[in-house]
Amino acid sequence: MSTRLGEEIKDWVISILVAIVIAFFIRYFIVELYIVEGPSMQPTLENSERLVVNKFIYRFKQPEKGDVLVFKYPQDQSRDFIKRVIATAGDSIEIKENHVYVNGKLINEPYILDEPMKGSYPLAVVPEGHVFVMGDHRNNSEDSRFRDVGFVPLELIKGKAVLVFWPVSQFKALP
Repeated sequence: MSTRLGEEIKDWVISILVAIVIAFFIRYFIVELYIVEGPSMQPTLENSERLVVNKFIYRFKQPEKGDVLVFKYPQDQSRDFIKRVIATAGDSIEIKENHVYVNGKLINEPYILDEPMKGSYPLAVVPEGHVFVMGDHRNNSEDSRFRDVGFVPLELIKGKAVLVFWPVSQFKALP
């Protein structure tokens, strides 16, 4: 009977170790959970909402305009930021008269707050291997308009936010 008990314990230990290895694999290569901190993505995302971030998607394709992504803050890579991609490599970006222009065209942004955006940004071209990001709450967002963030290198991007799962009342898929 003790041999059977020993085999059962061994089976349990192996099963637990396999589950831990799979969990770590998923966490580091497939998806990550993220907590929104601050109001910079309102009204799309609220402070303290919990998200699922797809870490796998950008291994196969580049970020696209409109993607909401999590990236390492360039000045302190232990911190993560969440912002929306406004322009990608080769695009021109300019902010004037409270509006954002990409490649010379005013972009339609139904996701931003209705208050007028303050400030401007001189005409610039997004370099290869980078994206230009902004928060949806433009007047309360530290994003690519600021020198400490600037154009975000692709290697600092952790993944695409795909799902709000908490609080349950706010459950939604993100485009």
